[in-house]
Amino acid sequence: MYDYTQSLRRSDASRDKVRQRTEIDLRGRRWTLLPDVFSPADTKSSLAHLDLLKFPVGGTFLEVGSGTGLIAVSAALAGCRAVWATDLNPAATENTALNAARFGLADKVTCVHSDLFDALHDAPAFDVVYWHSNNVWAPPDLDCSVHQRAYVDPGYEAHRRYFREAPDHLAPGGQVLIALSSRAGRAELEELAATESRRLVTVDSTTVQEPEGPVVYELMEVVTL
Repeated sequence: MYDYTQSLRRSDASRDKVRQRTEIDLRGRRWTLLPDVFSPADTKSSLAHLDLLKFPVGGTFLEVGSGTGLIAVSAALAGCRAVWATDLNPAATENTALNAARFGLADKVTCVHSDLFDALHDAPAFDVVYWHSNNVWAPPDLDCSVHQRAYVDPGYEAHRRYFREAPDHLAPGGQVLIALSSRAGRAELEELAATESRRLVTVDSTTVQEPEGPVVYELMEVVTL
């Protein structure tokens, strides 16, 4: 299995670079980045998965783990009627709201501080539920900061909950999607999905050169059996 300590080091290096509110440039757009929030400028994963996604134009979209709001705001820019964004990290919830407002989309993007789906009491059903997950396994008893939890998932507990709970938030005909990488413990995740009567089906993938070598980024659908 992938060495989770590499992900922790990447998290710490990224966090140490941003000690105050700043801006990052992604594909010709300027984005606000707050301290303690996962930066899509420090990894190629966010843009790689953005390219793999097809947003439900005219429909509803939920992003779990929104970070800066790159995906959620991009969904609104692409023409989704309503977008909701959740994050375990309160700084990330604020960051997503700032970027939604920056692009004039505060009325379309609802930002909620939530551990996965816990705080979505008044949310609509969604055409797409999406999570760019922290798909590197870490020991269950690992004490992580909220920034590190954007990179690793102790004991894969968040993934277990996502597989179990995400379909409950779908509109008829909707999709549950999850963004994984070749750093993930695929066999372990497939087994977890199966225990929740789900299976993982590849939608699309791409291979990107990262500092450690080529990494495969894969968009998966979580299908109910």
